[in-house]
Amino acid sequence: MDVNPSATPPDRDGGRTAAGRTTPVGARADVDIERLGRLLGDPGLAWFVDRVRQRMARGRPLTGSVTLSDPDESQRRGVERLLGRAPRSSGSLNIRLATVDEILRRSGVSPDGLAAAVVALTGPVAPHAETRKREERAWEEAYAPLDILGGDLARWAERIRGDGLVRRLARTPEAAGPLLEAAVRALRALPASPPTSRATFAAQNLSGAHALDDGTPLATLVLSGIRCLTSFPDGSGAQWRREAWASAGLLMDDLSSTVLTLNLRGTPPLDWMADAGEPTVLTLRSLSGRAPLASVPTTGSIYICENPAVLSAAADRFGPACPPLVCLQGQPSAAALTLLRDLSKREARFLYHGDFDWGGVRIAAALARSVPWRPWRYTAADYRAAVAGGPDLTGPPAATPWDPALAIALTECGVRVEEETVLDDLLMDLGPGPR
Repeated sequence: MDVNPSATPPDRDGGRTAAGRTTPVGARADVDIERLGRLLGDPGLAWFVDRVRQRMARGRPLTGSVTLSDPDESQRRGVERLLGRAPRSSGSLNIRLATVDEILRRSGVSPDGLAAAVVALTGPVAPHAETRKREERAWEEAYAPLDILGGDLARWAERIRGDGLVRRLARTPEAAGPLLEAAVRALRALPASPPTSRATFAAQNLSGAHALDDGTPLATLVLSGIRCLTSFPDGSGAQWRREAWASAGLLMDDLSSTVLTLNLRGTPPLDWMADAGEPTVLTLRSLSGRAPLASVPTTGSIYICENPAVLSAAADRFGPACPPLVCLQGQPSAAALTLLRDLSKREARFLYHGDFDWGGVRIAAALARSVPWRPWRYTAADYRAAVAGGPDLTGPPAATPWDPALAIALTECGVRVEEETVLDDLLMDLGPGPR
């Protein structure tokens, strides 16, 4: 603890001096507070008093010396007044604790020596072990808002209790409590449906429109929870953050989030593109109107793929004869989720295919949390039939709830099979004929 050298020391009875300072709790009445303040309360000796407190807190004896490297002139003058002699003209300062203890006892300033003087000057010294226990209790209380979270967010809460993220962001338990309360409030309101701007969401659910601005501790913490909530993959950079927010329905704008489609109908522009058999890019803005943008096919299903190459090849080969097809282009965007949720509410049926790798099955699982789908050549049997050498699987394994045997097959074979590898089979399903 640093000394406050500018304050006038308290009187010996523990009352207020002219400057209004009181005797520290725990100070002995036989310590001459006024003289002690002049002796050890010098600004140039604050470092010395702090070192002594640290030793006392650790339970170490006040023996040996303390050293200060590269002292300034005020620190040299403080040591000179304390010891009654000038220190060396250059280099570090070295003070023997026994010497200071003897000065305090012999002068009558502190008959019980240096330890009693430091307590009288700066207050009681709590042992480090006791301080740590008290601080850990405070952190446990700060983490209490996480207790109400369940499901994927419960796993996130368990992780951040141990990974130090909250401590790095908040620094103190006093700051961590309100930070976690706000993060929990935000995460329990996500994903936003329909998608909304991040600023609007923050204004409605938090302290103001700028509460989730990039770079704030709250934004960092909420984005961490969103990645767990939506299984959004690791990454970095402004575009990655934009897409991660969008995965939970929070948008920087309603134009940058898009979805690629083929042969959806329901509006004059969609009908015109479907008649031509040409792919269409839909923005979130166009999908967030009051009226449904696309109609649900009266027969058959809507196919969903992961990669644009599949949709492009289907448009080339079948044109307007191809059944409706939606391409996710990786993790489902806010636009894709908005479109598919709207179609699902109107009882559309979806068939899904993606890359046979751990990233691909994570995308499939994330989509399944938003809309129901059935596998389109996306089972363990389909994977084993397609494996014929290829790049090795990378990344941590993931579950495949629609076909648990698929995760087992991926682990056993250890080979990645991209959609382009099985493109002919997929096109066969999209061609003319009964489905």
